[in-house]
Amino acid sequence: MELIDGNKIAAEIKTEIAEEVKTIIANGGKQPHLAAILVGHDGGSETYVAYKIKDCEAVGFKSTLIRYEDDVTEEELLAKVDELNRDEDLDGFIVQLPLPKHISEQKIIEAIDPKKDVDGFHPINVGRMVIGLPSFVSATPYGIVELLKRYKIETNGKNCVVLGRSNIVGRPMSVLMSQKAMNATVTVAHSRTENLKEVCKSADILIVAMGVPEFVKGDMVKEGAVVIDVGTTRVKSDQTQSGWKLKGDVLFEEVAPKCSYITPVPGGVGPMTRTSLLLNTLLSAKKEIYK
Repeated sequence: MELIDGNKIAAEIKTEIAEEVKTIIANGGKQPHLAAILVGHDGGSETYVAYKIKDCEAVGFKSTLIRYEDDVTEEELLAKVDELNRDEDLDGFIVQLPLPKHISEQKIIEAIDPKKDVDGFHPINVGRMVIGLPSFVSATPYGIVELLKRYKIETNGKNCVVLGRSNIVGRPMSVLMSQKAMNATVTVAHSRTENLKEVCKSADILIVAMGVPEFVKGDMVKEGAVVIDVGTTRVKSDQTQSGWKLKGDVLFEEVAPKCSYITPVPGGVGPMTRTSLLLNTLLSAKKEIYK
Protein backbone atom coordinates (compact mmCIF):
# COMPACT_ATOMS: atom_id res chain seq x y z
CA MET A 1 0.00 0.00 0.00
CA GLU A 2 1.29 3.45 -0.96
CA LEU A 3 -0.04 6.70 0.45
CA ILE A 4 -0.85 9.34 -2.17
CA ASP A 5 0.77 12.46 -0.71
CA GLY A 6 -1.32 15.44 -1.79
CA ASN A 7 0.89 17.87 0.14
CA LYS A 8 3.98 16.73 -1.77
CA ILE A 9 2.36 16.94 -5.21
CA ALA A 10 0.73 20.31 -4.39
CA ALA A 11 4.14 21.69 -3.34
CA GLU A 12 5.68 20.48 -6.62
CA ILE A 13 2.93 22.15 -8.67
CA LYS A 14 3.19 25.40 -6.70
CA THR A 15 6.93 25.49 -7.38
CA GLU A 16 6.20 25.03 -11.11
CA ILE A 17 3.57 27.81 -11.04
CA ALA A 18 5.91 30.19 -9.18
CA GLU A 19 8.64 29.65 -11.79
CA GLU A 20 6.18 30.31 -14.61
CA VAL A 21 4.92 33.50 -12.92
CA LYS A 22 8.51 34.76 -12.60
CA THR A 23 9.02 34.15 -16.32
CA ILE A 24 5.76 35.92 -17.25
CA ILE A 25 6.69 39.00 -15.21
CA ALA A 26 10.30 39.00 -16.45
CA ASN A 27 8.95 39.06 -20.01
CA GLY A 28 6.79 42.10 -19.25
CA GLY A 29 3.55 40.21 -18.56
CA LYS A 30 0.95 40.96 -15.91
CA GLN A 31 1.02 39.43 -12.43
CA PRO A 32 -1.88 36.93 -12.17
CA HIS A 33 -4.64 38.22 -9.87
CA LEU A 34 -7.16 36.10 -7.95
CA ALA A 35 -9.96 37.50 -5.76
CA ALA A 36 -12.26 35.81 -3.24
CA ILE A 37 -15.60 36.95 -1.85
CA LEU A 38 -16.25 35.68 1.68
CA VAL A 39 -19.69 36.11 3.25
CA GLY A 40 -20.07 35.68 7.01
CA HIS A 41 -17.77 33.88 9.42
CA ASP A 42 -18.15 30.15 8.74
CA GLY A 43 -15.09 28.50 10.32
CA GLY A 44 -14.35 26.18 7.42
CA SER A 45 -14.72 28.95 4.85
CA GLU A 46 -12.51 31.33 6.86
CA THR A 47 -9.75 28.72 7.03
CA TYR A 48 -10.06 27.79 3.37
CA VAL A 49 -9.91 31.40 2.14
CA ALA A 50 -6.94 32.14 4.42
CA TYR A 51 -5.09 29.21 2.82
CA LYS A 52 -5.95 30.51 -0.65
CA ILE A 53 -4.41 33.91 0.15
CA LYS A 54 -1.24 32.20 1.45
CA ASP A 55 -1.12 30.05 -1.69
CA CYS A 56 -1.30 33.18 -3.87
CA GLU A 57 1.61 34.75 -2.00
CA ALA A 58 3.63 31.53 -2.35
CA VAL A 59 3.36 31.46 -6.15
CA GLY A 60 3.62 35.21 -6.80
CA PHE A 61 -0.05 35.96 -7.51
CA LYS A 62 -1.77 39.14 -6.45
CA SER A 63 -4.77 38.36 -4.23
CA THR A 64 -7.80 40.33 -3.05
CA LEU A 65 -10.22 39.37 -0.28
CA ILE A 66 -13.68 40.97 -0.25
CA ARG A 67 -15.66 40.40 2.95
CA TYR A 68 -19.38 40.78 3.71
CA GLU A 69 -21.41 40.08 6.81
CA ASP A 70 -24.16 37.42 6.83
CA ASP A 71 -26.86 40.05 6.25
CA VAL A 72 -25.54 41.16 2.84
CA THR A 73 -28.36 41.24 0.31
CA GLU A 74 -28.40 39.19 -2.86
CA GLU A 75 -28.55 42.44 -4.84
CA GLU A 76 -25.36 43.76 -3.18
CA LEU A 77 -23.54 40.52 -3.88
CA LEU A 78 -24.67 40.44 -7.52
CA ALA A 79 -23.51 44.04 -7.94
CA LYS A 80 -20.05 43.12 -6.61
CA VAL A 81 -19.88 40.11 -8.96
CA ASP A 82 -20.73 42.41 -11.88
CA GLU A 83 -17.99 44.82 -10.78
CA LEU A 84 -15.41 42.02 -10.61
CA ASN A 85 -16.51 40.71 -14.02
CA ARG A 86 -15.58 44.12 -15.47
CA ASP A 87 -12.28 44.52 -13.57
CA GLU A 88 -9.63 44.13 -16.28
CA ASP A 89 -6.81 43.51 -13.79
CA LEU A 90 -8.61 40.50 -12.31
CA ASP A 91 -7.95 37.11 -13.94
CA GLY A 92 -10.35 35.09 -11.81
CA PHE A 93 -12.46 35.17 -8.69
CA ILE A 94 -14.44 32.85 -6.48
CA VAL A 95 -17.46 33.32 -4.24
CA GLN A 96 -16.80 31.06 -1.25
CA LEU A 97 -19.65 28.61 -0.60
CA PRO A 98 -21.85 28.02 1.33
CA LEU A 99 -23.75 31.32 1.25
CA PRO A 100 -26.50 32.37 3.70
CA LYS A 101 -29.89 30.82 2.97
CA HIS A 102 -31.45 34.09 1.73
CA ILE A 103 -29.01 34.16 -1.20
CA SER A 104 -29.39 31.87 -4.22
CA GLU A 105 -26.02 30.19 -4.76
CA GLN A 106 -27.01 29.19 -8.28
CA LYS A 107 -27.94 32.79 -9.19
CA ILE A 108 -24.56 34.00 -7.94
CA ILE A 109 -22.67 31.26 -9.81
CA GLU A 110 -24.49 32.04 -13.06
CA ALA A 111 -23.73 35.77 -12.66
CA ILE A 112 -19.96 35.13 -12.75
CA ASP A 113 -18.33 35.68 -16.15
CA PRO A 114 -17.33 32.15 -17.32
CA LYS A 115 -13.95 33.61 -18.38
CA LYS A 116 -13.25 34.43 -14.71
CA ASP A 117 -14.97 31.39 -13.18
CA VAL A 118 -11.81 29.73 -11.87
CA ASP A 119 -13.92 27.54 -9.54
CA GLY A 120 -15.33 25.91 -12.69
CA PHE A 121 -18.93 25.98 -11.42
CA HIS A 122 -20.61 28.07 -14.15
CA PRO A 123 -22.93 26.00 -16.41
CA ILE A 124 -20.95 27.13 -19.48
CA ASN A 125 -17.69 25.76 -18.05
CA VAL A 126 -19.41 22.57 -16.92
CA GLY A 127 -20.94 22.14 -20.38
CA ARG A 128 -17.65 22.76 -22.15
CA MET A 129 -15.96 20.23 -19.86
CA VAL A 130 -18.62 17.60 -20.62
CA ILE A 131 -18.13 17.82 -24.40
CA GLY A 132 -14.34 18.01 -24.12
CA LEU A 133 -13.77 21.69 -24.94
CA PRO A 134 -11.15 23.72 -23.02
CA SER A 135 -12.73 24.90 -19.77
CA PHE A 136 -12.10 25.72 -16.15
CA VAL A 137 -12.63 22.39 -14.38
CA SER A 138 -13.90 22.43 -10.80
CA ALA A 139 -10.96 22.28 -8.43
CA THR A 140 -11.43 18.95 -6.64
CA PRO A 141 -11.89 16.77 -9.76
CA TYR A 142 -9.02 18.65 -11.45
CA GLY A 143 -6.81 17.94 -8.44
CA ILE A 144 -7.70 14.25 -8.37
CA VAL A 145 -6.83 13.84 -12.07
CA GLU A 146 -3.46 15.50 -11.38
CA LEU A 147 -2.79 13.10 -8.47
CA LEU A 148 -3.56 10.06 -10.63
CA LYS A 149 -1.35 11.34 -13.45
CA ARG A 150 1.60 12.29 -11.28
CA TYR A 151 1.55 8.98 -9.41
CA LYS A 152 1.38 7.27 -12.82
CA ILE A 153 -1.68 5.27 -11.77
CA GLU A 154 -3.05 3.34 -14.75
CA THR A 155 -6.59 4.41 -15.63
CA ASN A 156 -6.82 3.14 -19.21
CA GLY A 157 -9.62 0.54 -19.40
CA LYS A 158 -9.94 0.38 -15.62
CA ASN A 159 -13.28 0.10 -13.83
CA CYS A 160 -13.82 3.36 -11.91
CA VAL A 161 -16.65 3.80 -9.40
CA VAL A 162 -17.47 7.37 -8.34
CA LEU A 163 -19.42 7.27 -5.10
CA GLY A 164 -21.41 10.51 -4.91
CA ARG A 165 -23.18 12.62 -7.55
CA SER A 166 -22.74 16.26 -6.50
CA ASN A 167 -22.30 18.92 -9.19
CA ILE A 168 -19.02 20.00 -7.56
CA VAL A 169 -17.27 16.60 -7.33
CA GLY A 170 -19.13 13.44 -8.33
CA ARG A 171 -20.62 14.41 -11.69
CA PRO A 172 -17.59 16.24 -13.14
CA MET A 173 -15.30 13.52 -11.78
CA SER A 174 -17.26 10.83 -13.64
CA VAL A 175 -17.03 12.80 -16.89
CA LEU A 176 -13.28 13.43 -16.60
CA MET A 177 -12.54 9.78 -15.83
CA SER A 178 -14.52 8.61 -18.88
CA GLN A 179 -12.85 11.00 -21.33
CA LYS A 180 -10.01 10.02 -23.65
CA ALA A 181 -7.28 11.41 -21.40
CA MET A 182 -8.19 8.88 -18.68
CA ASN A 183 -10.13 6.19 -20.62
CA ALA A 184 -11.77 4.57 -17.58
CA THR A 185 -15.11 2.78 -17.60
CA VAL A 186 -17.16 4.73 -15.07
CA THR A 187 -20.06 3.88 -12.77
CA VAL A 188 -21.69 6.65 -10.71
CA ALA A 189 -23.08 5.24 -7.47
CA HIS A 190 -24.89 6.93 -4.59
CA SER A 191 -26.93 6.29 -1.45
CA ARG A 192 -29.84 4.84 -3.46
CA THR A 193 -27.71 2.42 -5.49
CA GLU A 194 -28.77 -1.21 -5.06
CA ASN A 195 -26.07 -3.68 -4.04
CA LEU A 196 -23.80 -0.74 -3.26
CA LYS A 197 -21.19 -2.88 -1.52
CA GLU A 198 -20.82 -5.11 -4.59
CA VAL A 199 -20.67 -2.10 -6.93
CA CYS A 200 -17.87 -0.53 -4.87
CA LYS A 201 -16.03 -3.84 -4.66
CA SER A 202 -15.95 -4.06 -8.46
CA ALA A 203 -13.85 -0.89 -8.69
CA ASP A 204 -10.21 -0.80 -9.71
CA ILE A 205 -10.38 2.90 -8.81
CA LEU A 206 -12.88 4.02 -6.14
CA ILE A 207 -13.44 7.77 -5.74
CA VAL A 208 -15.52 8.51 -2.64
CA ALA A 209 -17.33 11.85 -2.30
CA MET A 210 -20.37 11.12 -0.13
CA GLY A 211 -19.79 13.55 2.73
CA VAL A 212 -20.48 10.76 5.24
CA PRO A 213 -17.58 10.04 7.62
CA GLU A 214 -16.12 6.53 7.34
CA PHE A 215 -18.91 5.36 5.01
CA VAL A 216 -16.69 2.97 3.03
CA LYS A 217 -15.61 -0.03 5.09
CA GLY A 218 -13.02 -2.71 4.38
CA ASP A 219 -15.55 -5.17 2.97
CA MET A 220 -16.55 -2.65 0.24
CA VAL A 221 -13.11 -2.56 -1.40
CA LYS A 222 -11.31 -5.21 -3.42
CA GLU A 223 -7.67 -6.15 -2.99
CA GLY A 224 -5.32 -3.87 -4.92
CA ALA A 225 -7.85 -1.07 -5.51
CA VAL A 226 -6.89 2.59 -5.75
CA VAL A 227 -9.01 4.59 -3.29
CA ILE A 228 -9.40 8.38 -3.46
CA ASP A 229 -11.12 9.81 -0.37
CA VAL A 230 -12.65 13.24 -0.99
CA GLY A 231 -14.46 13.47 2.36
CA THR A 232 -13.49 16.06 4.97
CA THR A 233 -15.92 16.18 7.90
CA ARG A 234 -15.04 17.79 11.23
CA VAL A 235 -16.03 15.52 14.10
CA LYS A 236 -15.55 15.94 17.84
CA SER A 237 -12.47 14.23 19.23
CA ASP A 238 -10.90 13.96 22.67
CA GLN A 239 -7.59 13.01 21.06
CA THR A 240 -6.73 16.48 19.70
CA GLN A 241 -5.99 19.83 21.35
CA SER A 242 -8.67 21.58 19.32
CA GLY A 243 -11.33 19.01 20.29
CA TRP A 244 -12.00 18.34 16.60
CA LYS A 245 -10.64 15.92 14.02
CA LEU A 246 -11.02 15.69 10.22
CA LYS A 247 -12.43 12.40 9.01
CA GLY A 248 -12.72 11.14 5.48
CA ASP A 249 -15.50 9.14 3.85
CA VAL A 250 -13.34 6.00 4.07
CA LEU A 251 -12.64 3.97 7.24
CA PHE A 252 -8.89 4.23 6.67
CA GLU A 253 -7.75 1.56 9.15
CA GLU A 254 -9.88 -1.11 7.46
CA VAL A 255 -9.50 -0.02 3.84
CA ALA A 256 -5.83 0.99 3.57
CA PRO A 257 -4.33 -2.52 4.00
CA LYS A 258 -6.29 -3.71 0.94
CA CYS A 259 -5.25 -0.86 -1.37
CA SER A 260 -2.45 -0.40 -3.86
CA TYR A 261 -2.80 3.38 -3.39
CA ILE A 262 -4.94 5.48 -1.03
CA THR A 263 -5.27 9.17 -0.14
CA PRO A 264 -5.13 10.10 3.55
CA VAL A 265 -7.40 12.65 5.22
CA PRO A 266 -6.07 15.24 5.77
CA GLY A 267 -3.18 15.60 3.34
CA GLY A 268 -4.59 13.84 0.29
CA VAL A 269 -7.15 15.51 -1.97
CA GLY A 270 -7.50 18.74 0.07
CA PRO A 271 -4.16 20.38 -0.85
CA MET A 272 -4.78 19.56 -4.52
CA THR A 273 -8.15 21.31 -4.49
CA ARG A 274 -6.46 24.55 -3.47
CA THR A 275 -3.64 24.09 -5.97
CA SER A 276 -6.10 23.49 -8.81
CA LEU A 277 -7.56 26.94 -8.19
CA LEU A 278 -4.08 28.39 -8.77
CA LEU A 279 -3.72 26.35 -11.98
CA ASN A 280 -7.06 27.67 -13.26
CA THR A 281 -6.07 31.25 -12.40
CA LEU A 282 -2.78 30.84 -14.26
CA LEU A 283 -4.65 29.45 -17.29
CA SER A 284 -6.94 32.48 -17.15
CA ALA A 285 -4.02 34.90 -16.89
CA LYS A 286 -2.40 33.26 -19.95
CA LYS A 287 -5.75 33.34 -21.83
CA GLU A 288 -5.44 29.61 -22.51
CA ILE A 289 -9.09 28.68 -22.01
CA TYR A 290 -10.91 31.65 -23.55
CA LYS A 291 -8.68 33.26 -26.18
